[in-house]
Amino acid sequence: MRATWKPHEKHGKLTMRSDLPSSVYAFPKQRKEPMTDARHVRNAVARFDQVTDASDADRALAFANIKKAAKHYGVELGEGDWHELGEHPQTNRKARAKKAVATKRRTGALRKASKKAASTRKKRAR
Repeated sequence: MRATWKPHEKHGKLTMRSDLPSSVYAFPKQRKEPMTDARHVRNAVARFDQVTDASDADRALAFANIKKAAKHYGVELGEGDWHELGEHPQTNRKARAKKAVATKRRTGALRKASKKAASTRKKRAR
């Protein structure tokens, strides 16, 4: 599979995710896992199996893009094929997230996190 990834060195505050070209994503069709630096390349590898709406061809392209970006940014990959990163997406992710929110509501952690987020937004607005 031929990689479509191209380096994108523009850094700074992006107003929208759409400011990035499709060529910087591991999964360009889905526009998932942007790779603009070494940290993002490592993150794309770690989250590879979390992308749920990708075919085998999309995953092969994504791995080719990850390899190309890793070479560009000097990130070592231990995997030689996308199958080694995990081919099965996390199918129960939504159900687990719903259960986690219910648990946080029950324990009061959700309210605490909400107050902290509101406080952070107020501080940043100043």
